[in-house]
Amino acid sequence: MSVLVYTENWDGEFKKLSFELVSYASKVAEMLNTTTAVLSLGNVENDELMKLGKYGAQKIINVRGDVFAVLDNQLFSTAIADISQKENASVVILSNNNTGKALAPRLSVRLKAGIASGVSRLPISIDPFVVYKRAYSGNAYAHVRIKTDIKILTLAQNSFEITVHECNATIENQEITLDPLLVKTRVNDVQKQTGKVLLTDADVVVSGGRGMKSPDNWGPLVELADLLGAATACSRPVSDEGWREHEEHTGQTGKIIAPNLYIAIGISGATQHLAGVSASKYIVAINTDKDAPIFEAAQYGIVGDAMKILPRLVEAVKEMKSK
Repeated sequence: MSVLVYTENWDGEFKKLSFELVSYASKVAEMLNTTTAVLSLGNVENDELMKLGKYGAQKIINVRGDVFAVLDNQLFSTAIADISQKENASVVILSNNNTGKALAPRLSVRLKAGIASGVSRLPISIDPFVVYKRAYSGNAYAHVRIKTDIKILTLAQNSFEITVHECNATIENQEITLDPLLVKTRVNDVQKQTGKVLLTDADVVVSGGRGMKSPDNWGPLVELADLLGAATACSRPVSDEGWREHEEHTGQTGKIIAPNLYIAIGISGATQHLAGVSASKYIVAINTDKDAPIFEAAQYGIVGDAMKILPRLVEAVKEMKSK
């Protein structure tokens, strides 16, 4: 028996998300009194793989191949299920990002395993196996009991602290025979965003809503984001109006994010928007309406005109950074 965690790589490198997953998996393995195995699919160098051992990986299963360069749900789920069965894994852990959301249901069918998606804490109990997750756009929580022999968990991003747990990890290179006909996904063109912090990876996000009044007023918001090393985001009305790109839209119908700090400027805080950002560790809200719903979700709030507050906030950050 073991805990198997699938760690996604980006162009052969792991990100914070991967280390968070391994940290979580190693703690689950401790609770089950078993070992932690990590699966990597694709071409990743050994030096990069060994980084996973710093966070509790005891065995790193390395399956190389150019076929894993592009995510194909059927191909990847087949490979993960195959390794899971070889490792006799009782728990399989993935991230609750787009990749994990696509793979977990397929794995559930292949392994006849129950799923708890978007968990944000360690299991409440092992026998019975009960996990905690947020529900109803973060307004409630649920205790989910999984009764199957094999359990699949998808971990909400930025919900578990990365912990250093040095292990003498071993790399085990394996080969999997896969039917080429499984590959249904073809990528004809790749356009990578450069020079900006990716919204889904950012620790700090500065976001604007209709309270910014005009697309011409976005300068101070972008400057604040640059000073903080943050990503920029927006509410749906802003992207619908064409003030900002749709890729910056956060909320139930946009990107679901969980940064350490989310600064909401001129955003009222409709339920649909909060559904995408409520998992943020800290929310700071700036709004002229003291009764705006965003203040109910925020840890810190400023009631006032963003056009007056933003320049002063920018100057305060500049002064702090100059010291």
